[in-house]
Amino acid sequence: MAELGNPGVMPKLIAFLSSLLERVAESNDLTRRVETQSQRVSVFHGLSRPSITIQCYLERIFKYANCSPSCFVVAYVYLDRFTHRQPSLPINSFNVHRLLITSVMVSAKFLDDRYHNNAYYAKVGGISRKEMNLLELDFLFGLGFDLNVTPNTFHAYFSYLQKEMTLLQPLSVPPRSVSTFNDEEASHQQQQQLAV
Repeated sequence: MAELGNPGVMPKLIAFLSSLLERVAESNDLTRRVETQSQRVSVFHGLSRPSITIQCYLERIFKYANCSPSCFVVAYVYLDRFTHRQPSLPINSFNVHRLLITSVMVSAKFLDDRYHNNAYYAKVGGISRKEMNLLELDFLFGLGFDLNVTPNTFHAYFSYLQKEMTLLQPLSVPPRSVSTFNDEEASHQQQQQLAV
């Protein structure tokens, strides 16, 4: 997946994942209010909704966790598996942040050769080390310790994300101003001026 190495992909991936998780959380919040059956409260539920947006939280995790971009795709796979195995614990605005930091941490530990300890991820996530340890344990049991993601599964999830990110692109590209160049264009223009 060379596309994940492209620096422009991660901001789009984070924007799409946060948008997707926001829609899921809002939908489940509405469902909870409408239905008489209550959703089970778990260790992932906060007492109140965090003030930080999902997108800002994902950007914070990306900035400080130093995990590979693939971890975010695998974290998405883990969240999907978790919600299918734990239908009484749907993603909502009270648990999405804790589920995110936990899924990214677990994916980093499983995928990456170098990763931080739980205390570091707890600090990035704005929770205590003790809570991070408890979340990790509950998440692993919730997944049935099913952490392996086959290349086919990874490709399927990443392809879906790519397709959805492409759909988020604006249909028309605004005209570029003449004075803005990237390094390659500036170098090319300088070479042309020297040739004349």
